[in-house]
Amino acid sequence: MTTSDPTELDAPPEGLEAVLPAVVDQVALARLYGEPLFAMPRDLYIPPDALQVFLEAFEGPLDLLLYLIRKQNFNILDIPMAAVTRQYLSYVDEIRATNLELAAEYLLMAAMLIEIKSRMLLPPKKVAEGEEAEDPRAELVRRLLEYEQMKLAAHRLAELPQYGRDFLRAQVHVEQSLAPRFPDVHPIDLQSAWRDILKRAKLVQHHKISREELSVREHMSIVLRHLQGKRFVEFADLFDPTRGSQVLVVTFIATLELAKETLIELTQAEAFAPIYVRLAYTPN
Repeated sequence: MTTSDPTELDAPPEGLEAVLPAVVDQVALARLYGEPLFAMPRDLYIPPDALQVFLEAFEGPLDLLLYLIRKQNFNILDIPMAAVTRQYLSYVDEIRATNLELAAEYLLMAAMLIEIKSRMLLPPKKVAEGEEAEDPRAELVRRLLEYEQMKLAAHRLAELPQYGRDFLRAQVHVEQSLAPRFPDVHPIDLQSAWRDILKRAKLVQHHKISREELSVREHMSIVLRHLQGKRFVEFADLFDPTRGSQVLVVTFIATLELAKETLIELTQAEAFAPIYVRLAYTPN
C-alpha cells in the first residue's frame, strides 16, 4: 500500500517520538556516539562534583609549611614540630576529601614531619666530646631556607615590568610627504628604447636620396620647443620616423646633449617601463 503523506514514510520505532525531530531539517542539539540528539534527555545525570572548582592556595608542601611557620612567627631554626605538624595535617585532611592525587604529595611531607618529630622524642645519639648532636630538623630547615630564597627571587622577577602585562609596544606610522624621486635611467634602457625607434623608422622609411645638412643645435631647440608647456613627453614621441634615420640620429644626439647640459631630465618609473622626458626644473 502506498501513501502520499511524507510523514508516514520511515516512521520511527515506538518510544523514539520524543527524541527524533518533528521536521526533517531540525538542527540537532548535540551528538551522542555519533547519533544526533534533538531534545534534552530526561534522565540526564550530573555528578555532584562535576562543577566543583578547587583553587590551589599553595604551590607545594614546602610552600604550605613555610606559610605556617611565617604566619605564627616561629623561628625557622627552632621549629615547634608538634604545632606545625598538627596544623599541616589539618590542611592535608581537607584536600584529601576533594583531590586525592594532589594530597599524595602533601602526605609525603606529612610523613617526613612525623618522622622528624619521632626522632626528636628519642634520646640523642652519642657523639664525641666537643661535637653537637645532629638536629633532626636540620635538613628540613635547609630546604625551607633555600625554597624561601627562590620564592623571594621569583617574586622580585615578577615585579619587573613585563611586556603585555605592564606595558605595550607602541607602533606609530609617520607619513612623510616627500617629492617622488624617479629612478635614474640606465644606459642599457636608453639603448633599448633607441633600438625600438630605429626598428619603427625602418618600417616606414622611403627610399629617397637627398642631401641635407642637419644641425645638432637646431634639433636641440626643436626638442626644447616640443617639451615646452608639457609636464612629461614619452621619449619615443621626440622622434619623427618619417624623416629618415639621419634626422633620428641627430635628434638622438641633440637629446643626449640636452641631458648632458642638464636642460632636460630622463625619468623612468620602474625597470622596463617607458622612458619620459621633461624640462629640467630651474629655480626662479
